[in-house]
Amino acid sequence: MATSDVAATSEYAAIDPDAQLMLRVRADDAEAFEELVRRYQNRLLAIFQNMLGSREQAEDLVQEVFLRIFRARQSYTPDAKFSTWLFTIAHNVAKNAKRTKARRREVSVAGEDSGPMSANPLEQMAQAASGQMPTRQLDHLERAEMVKLAMETLNERQRLAVLLSKFEGMSYADIGAAMGLSTPAIKSLLTRARSNLRVVLEPYMHQGSRLSSAADIDSTDEDP
Repeated sequence: MATSDVAATSEYAAIDPDAQLMLRVRADDAEAFEELVRRYQNRLLAIFQNMLGSREQAEDLVQEVFLRIFRARQSYTPDAKFSTWLFTIAHNVAKNAKRTKARRREVSVAGEDSGPMSANPLEQMAQAASGQMPTRQLDHLERAEMVKLAMETLNERQRLAVLLSKFEGMSYADIGAAMGLSTPAIKSLLTRARSNLRVVLEPYMHQGSRLSSAADIDSTDEDP
């Protein structure tokens, strides 16, 4: 191992409590593994559910992530934040699930005709509501639902980048490490995602003010 790699490993082992827990897992400490599960299972569940729309499938994927972590424990080295390593695994698990789901969808819809209801339901909702909703304040549940629907219009990479940035507070560099992309690519990805979200959420503005949740998503991140 190069000197720089040794320094990085020592750094994260010293400052990252989750990396310290994972080193105990590497030594077959079951309690340390259970603690990592407690710390991350709900966060992973929220991300997978936002990406896939199914709680049942999200729960299966969370289990798959922790199974992979446990199987890889002997080869673990803390050369990055533990969360970055974990979300790299989660990203790969989500990609595999999306590919499997897409293949199944291709089989299930083969031969089906496309009628009026085959149009984008979110677009139909936005068009129907745009003449009614800007004149009144949306309540909390409506705001949350609009943001959820808007997130569903993003592609897989944009959605994951937004989730890791806003809900996990990860830096561009850490998101890039988790998704296998450069920092400039992540910045570009988030810029396009924010632009897409603004377009979808525009009909739901109230007297020119953004929805509070949308404003949070649309704000500029701090990143070196």
